[in-house]
Amino acid sequence: MNTDPHPRDPFGLDGTVALVTGANRGLGQAIALALAQAGADIAAVASGTMDETAALVRGLGRRLLPLQADLSSLEPIDRIVAETIETLGAVDILVNNAGLIRRADALDFSEADWDAVMNVNLKSAFFLAQAVGRGMVARGRGKIINVASMLSFQGGIRVPSYTASKSGLAGITRLLANEWAGKGLNVNAIAPGYMTTDNTAQLRSDEARNRDILARIPAGRWGQPSDIGGAAVFLASRASDYVNGAVLPVDGGWLAR
Repeated sequence: MNTDPHPRDPFGLDGTVALVTGANRGLGQAIALALAQAGADIAAVASGTMDETAALVRGLGRRLLPLQADLSSLEPIDRIVAETIETLGAVDILVNNAGLIRRADALDFSEADWDAVMNVNLKSAFFLAQAVGRGMVARGRGKIINVASMLSFQGGIRVPSYTASKSGLAGITRLLANEWAGKGLNVNAIAPGYMTTDNTAQLRSDEARNRDILARIPAGRWGQPSDIGGAAVFLASRASDYVNGAVLPVDGGWLAR
């Protein structure tokens, strides 16, 4: 029985620093805001402007460090980690959210589209986890959250490199959990369902595909980026200290159908 009359909120993130990639819009922005609302300061990584995310996070009374970087190569990774530690003090939470998608039939899919997607979605995610993980292992604690996909479980159509990258990211999540859980780290993933983001604009504009997708979602709607926030806070907090190597669907029931 807990006899502390003022127990620390197991979902609270006060005093922590979260590094979130792709944080300028969509799911990344929503995750950054949810973590900030729970008490975390944010290092926000994106290739574009982060003025909106910065204003929203600072409006919650949290610090935000904008880090402009192109994650299509490994070149910025050491700088991202070093600047976060220098300015905010540590990296307690990493959210690998940045991602690309390219669509074409498998018979026509190009090497350039394959490499572009794999470099951001899988290669940079792994090596950023490695760079951050070194400090986490040394301290004996840390939370890493990879943003997977429904296509970590399914094949999809016309997105071969995206399916490969997100299937690989689920595997890497489990591998890192196997290696690092005993060192005090939690490595898990969120698998968003069909969300209203830039990546799904083409699907939502296709009347037949939009209808078919909605027909399968028990919740009866596309997800909103804000629907991801609670899962991110849970996996970033003490409440998930015994959750390791999980891929948590946030999909309105899509996989249950």
